[in-house]
Amino acid sequence: MGRIGTHGQNGTSFLPTSFPPNELIKWNNNLISLLSKADMAIGKLNAIDQLVPDVDYFIFMYIRKEAALSSQIEGTQATLLDLVKAEAKLENEKPPSDLDEIINYIKAMNYGIKKMEELPLSLRLIKEVHKELLKGVRGENRTPGEFRKIQNWIGGRTIETAAFIPPKVPEMQKALNDLERFMHEEKESLPPLIKTALIHAQFETIHPFLDGNGRTGRLLITFYLYKEGILSRPLLYLSDYFNRYRNHYYEKLNSYRFGTGVEEWLKFFLDGIKVVSEEAIETAIKITKLKEKDTEKVSGFGKNAEKALKLLNKLYSLPIVDSKLISKITGITSKTNTNTLITKFIKAGILKEITGKERNKRFIYSEYIKQFSKEKI
Repeated sequence: MGRIGTHGQNGTSFLPTSFPPNELIKWNNNLISLLSKADMAIGKLNAIDQLVPDVDYFIFMYIRKEAALSSQIEGTQATLLDLVKAEAKLENEKPPSDLDEIINYIKAMNYGIKKMEELPLSLRLIKEVHKELLKGVRGENRTPGEFRKIQNWIGGRTIETAAFIPPKVPEMQKALNDLERFMHEEKESLPPLIKTALIHAQFETIHPFLDGNGRTGRLLITFYLYKEGILSRPLLYLSDYFNRYRNHYYEKLNSYRFGTGVEEWLKFFLDGIKVVSEEAIETAIKITKLKEKDTEKVSGFGKNAEKALKLLNKLYSLPIVDSKLISKITGITSKTNTNTLITKFIKAGILKEITGKERNKRFIYSEYIKQFSKEKI
């Protein structure tokens, strides 16, 4: 079996081989079975439009969930709820200082998807996405949008105690060129999901930026699958899976680097594709059922029904609101009538008051948020 490279620890930088090396993968029944299951799961995910009538609601929040989790893997403390509150632009709501890292992830995702309409998935595009990712946030002084010109390392306070030392700059440049070539090879020898797994692992091994490699590498997964037409919509994200099994994620990546665990990395990745696809479908179906149930509830609000439906539909993109925002959404100018509508939503179990204050009350569509976040509400 071909090796990815040698060394990379104990003060020595990783020396990558030409990528991909010959006979990189040793196929076995277990790996073939996992690939088949992952393919079937992603195929069902692509049929989500037939499963749910309002798939855009689902994608809207799912991207936000991915942005929060991918950023949290890198140490960001802000959460999905913090993001939702910020997007509602509620008065007297001070967002966490690192919330912009999540916001930038969403911008970088949207930028990359849009840019692929005119550019191939390339080193140029990766650098542009990276620039969007670090614009005005932690890491903005670490050459956003440019590959590193100095050595970096992973783990450890110094390079001598590092857990992994990526390639030196000259070897990094060659490895990046090999990776770009691999992304565009049209050989039928490797299935797309296998190529995606290798692209992500190889990018993380090369570690071409001084900061933001993890987030950029996770964006690459969705970009490649979308570009190849494996995903009909950008709605598969693995950060939740990687975060859930974080130690395994790093362990499998490290074993991949030295050619001793390529199959184990692929099995881990394919299992993630299967699990995340199935969970996404399940979530989308639950949201559809929730929307049907709550639409039926507000349809019985009598003369308030029309405005109540307008509010309910808006809650799928702004699930945290206050009375002023509700008034703006519904067009109700009377404070009394607004409060009456809020009371009906609370009694119906749709909205929940979350501040416990007399003034500046906030209300959350808790059952909807629970489908995306495990945060205590």
